[in-house]
Formats: sequence, C-alpha cells, structure tokens
Amino acid sequence: MKFGPIHVDHIGIAVESLEGGSTFWRLLGLSEHGEDELVEDQGVTTRFFSTNVASEDDHPTKIELLEPTSTDTPIGKFLVKKGKGVQQICFRVGDLNGLIAHLIEHDILMIDTVPRKGAGGKMIAFVHPKSTGGVLVELTQAA
Repeated sequence: MKFGPIHVDHIGIAVESLEGGSTFWRLLGLSEHGEDELVEDQGVTTRFFSTNVASEDDHPTKIELLEPTSTDTPIGKFLVKKGKGVQQICFRVGDLNGLIAHLIEHDILMIDTVPRKGAGGKMIAFVHPKSTGGVLVELTQAA
C-alpha cells in the first residue's frame, strides 16, 4: 500500500514565546515562512521557518514554533511537564485518510481517527506516542 510520497513536513518545537524562540533560527539563516497564526482550537500560536528551497517543486522541511495561548492547552501542558523542546514531528503524506485507515487496521493508536484542520488550513491527524516509541507524530495531507 502506498500513501506517499511521504516527506518530513516540519518539526514542532514548544516555546514559551515566539520571539524568544526565534532568535536561533534567524541566526541560522532560516527564512520566516508566512505570518504567525493563531490556531484557536489547539490553543497555540505558530510561526514557521523554512530551510532552503532547491527548486520551485521542493517543499522544504520547516521548523514550527508553538507558543501556547494558556497553560491549560496541549502545548501549555507540554511546557509545564517537559519544558521547551521538540514536541512533535510531522510527515506530509499523499493520502491522509488512507494512511489513517491503514494504521488503525494495524492496531496503531490514533489521537485523530478523522483528519481535522490545523495550521495553514492543512488537514492533519495525530498518532498517539504510545504507538510510535514515545514520539508525537503529526500527519498532514500533501497540497
């Protein structure tokens, strides 16, 4: 079964503030990708940085900074429990619904069994860390 192409879309990093978390990525030379976005249903404001693009067809891997809107949101709770750092890795897939069904058929525990809207209006679904060796994995549909 093929659900690709599959690429690393972004790595999500929990930060206490977008500005404070942006310094290193700017010094490294990554480009800010679009405007900050409030994703209200997830209680987070996001800021993306992109690696270099080799061609117009490339989809560069991004760094997503995640600032909680309060301490009782998923990112707020993550910061309280684990502190700043990598919160999730996201894979861009060609067939999100098909992959979710495939994973469920193989007893993978999903947080989202139906895709929902995430940052940038992309459809996303999360895989529970219990099924991935402790890593929160986000899946997103390729554009």
